[in-house]
Amino acid sequence: MGRIYIFTGKGGVGKSSVAAAHAIKSAEEGRATLLVSTDMAHNLGDIFERRLGREVEKQVLPNLDLYEIDPDYVMEQDFPFVMEYLERLFSDLGMADAPEIGILPGMEELFSLLKIAEIFNKESYERIIVDCAPTGETLSLLKFPELLSWYMKKLFPIGKVGVRVLAPISKAVFQVEMPNRRAMNDIEKMYLKLAELEELLKNRDITSVRIVAMPEKMVVEETKRNYMYLNLYNFHVDGIYINRILPTEIENGFFSQWLVLQKGYITDLKECFEGLPIYEIPWYDEELKGEAAIRRIVEDVLVGKEVFTVTHRSEREHFLKSGEGYQLAVSLPYAKKEEMDLYQAATDLVIRAGNYKRNIPLPNTLYHYVVTAAKFRDGTLYIQFEKGREENESGEN
Repeated sequence: MGRIYIFTGKGGVGKSSVAAAHAIKSAEEGRATLLVSTDMAHNLGDIFERRLGREVEKQVLPNLDLYEIDPDYVMEQDFPFVMEYLERLFSDLGMADAPEIGILPGMEELFSLLKIAEIFNKESYERIIVDCAPTGETLSLLKFPELLSWYMKKLFPIGKVGVRVLAPISKAVFQVEMPNRRAMNDIEKMYLKLAELEELLKNRDITSVRIVAMPEKMVVEETKRNYMYLNLYNFHVDGIYINRILPTEIENGFFSQWLVLQKGYITDLKECFEGLPIYEIPWYDEELKGEAAIRRIVEDVLVGKEVFTVTHRSEREHFLKSGEGYQLAVSLPYAKKEEMDLYQAATDLVIRAGNYKRNIPLPNTLYHYVVTAAKFRDGTLYIQFEKGREENESGEN
């Protein structure tokens, strides 16, 4: 079975260089490797000093291919009838000059992920290494399949019926045209792919998320927040990379205070992420551009280390039988209790942490249960479910 390694972090911390170094090491181990960029500001071509097209660039190095995903091109090739429908819809809405999918929030990220899942399922590569956009966009990218899948689960069962009923009147009454049968078939295909994608990203035997940081205050704080958000959405983080560490032997008074600050932030990161594999990457005296420059990271940091072996397993959210009901445990390290909220909405539990919220569909077993208590302890949120009052009363009679 292949594996996917997703590299993310605050903008400017060196994610692309770290991801590229792993790709080179993987290829040198004789593993068929694909290095993918989902960042709209692609720079893999710059790093490897070659012009990349819309398709996979084969054999950049032995066992290594590169791919800078163009989501518009992916949609045109894989979902042509959805594209055709959207163009007609934009035209009906007086937006004939705006058929780009980027107009729809999250769509670019979605099609990038769908393409990665498609490539993974073809089993042409043993390792797929993903250079993601800065963490805010990455979080949007990773949560989008679950979010959109949730909406489609609610709407899709009536989708085809709705099209059949509303199509004759939609143009006249709403001034827009409903998707035709071919577009609906594409939407159905997309729905099935979304379900596969969500399972793929949450599968700890397949997908790892690795965070690249730097020893700076803002980066350290954002790294802790992003680790919490990734746990909220149940992704498996199994590595922290501290990049651009100044050498301690610098004999220059200008850097002395920097060295003291960096030492403090490195200690902070190590204490915060104790138990996770942590890799330290030095500050280089040259721009990391070109294969030779990237190999410096491989030789200085990755050689002799099992960087592709998953040695850490984070806790998944899980339900446990508890007294007369059930308890759900959700790992939220570094979350602040005052910034957390939760409520039950029909058959979903909604958890909010900071600026992010997640809908967790409840299993059928809990359809007649309600939240009766919640405790946040040692980085884990414990939520108690018990049978609703009406259910209890009916059971007693």
